[in-house]
Amino acid sequence: MKRRSISRREFLKLSALSLGGLYLRPWQNNLFTLEDFPQADRLGRVGWYTVELKERPDHDSKTLGVLYEDTVVPWLRETTGRRPFRNNQRYVETPQGYIWSGDLIPVRNELNKPLTSLPTSGEETGMWVEVTVPWVDTIMDNPPPRSNFFQYRVENDLPLRLYCSQILWVDKVRLDDAGKIWYRVNERYGNPGDMLWAPGEAFRPITPEELEPISPNVEDKRIVVRIRWEEQLLSCYEGNTEVFFCRVSTGVAEDSTPTSAISSPGFQIWRKLHSLHMSGGTNTEGWDLPGIGWTALFHGDGIAIHSTFWHNNFGEPMSHGCVNAAPDDAKWIFRWTNPLVPFDSGDNDVTITGQPSTRIMVIEE
Repeated sequence: MKRRSISRREFLKLSALSLGGLYLRPWQNNLFTLEDFPQADRLGRVGWYTVELKERPDHDSKTLGVLYEDTVVPWLRETTGRRPFRNNQRYVETPQGYIWSGDLIPVRNELNKPLTSLPTSGEETGMWVEVTVPWVDTIMDNPPPRSNFFQYRVENDLPLRLYCSQILWVDKVRLDDAGKIWYRVNERYGNPGDMLWAPGEAFRPITPEELEPISPNVEDKRIVVRIRWEEQLLSCYEGNTEVFFCRVSTGVAEDSTPTSAISSPGFQIWRKLHSLHMSGGTNTEGWDLPGIGWTALFHGDGIAIHSTFWHNNFGEPMSHGCVNAAPDDAKWIFRWTNPLVPFDSGDNDVTITGQPSTRIMVIEE
């Protein structure tokens, strides 16, 4: 029998288990399982449409197979290889072969014990959570979808999916007939109106302790972002001492990430949020992404340093203009920079005018 190859769209439709109609019947199914990911200490999720498995960490080596977007594989180790015309020369070894690291996103598979009730702070009931599984399929509470992100997925019969390291707000808990606890995700900031139900095991409640400010009494803080083709770097300084360093990704298009004027003190962080639904651009060249964590806006209405869950190619230009950072790096920067964002205030969106805050120098070298 001749085996027929399937397209990416056909593959995703099959993997979605026909969820295009399922989202209208939220409590009449038992299709969601979070235990089927590979069992390994480290995992990687394919973050591009398709990736090639290579025999060696070399783009020109033999192709052993192809993996589709959202496939999860064990992450054995990272090694240096050869990727022509790219600055990133890192590959990840998997049991099936080598994958270029820019297309394989580090993820976790940690199931949590769901809460049966939500905490209350003042008049606010709900909690901030982090997705701790590679991905989790969700059900829409109030169809049809409003955001372009979810509209696209429904129109193409793709599951409504949330991803590891996204930061989201949960405002309701529900117990179904099978005894499963579900959380309702209802983004607080930037949400066009979409609300989603998902199994509670996929989410870890964020605690006040993990968001304790870093060096809150230090006044002389500044960030320097260095943009050059060979690498994209971010450094945090207290006075003249560098206290933190990481790779980042800035804008692909020329001048999409604004640079600081010569001899200026840099841009001032004017707004910080635990999480933001970000969108922009045009219908053909736009973007729309939920649950972007640890956001610090510093220019215009949308240029920010923020967590990034959709690629792992830090060190090369990748964004529409923002400064993309790995989730743990973005979280550290968020805790260290001013203004501080209180955890229990009921309003985790801090906007300032006319007050001092951490300055960001963006330098193109």
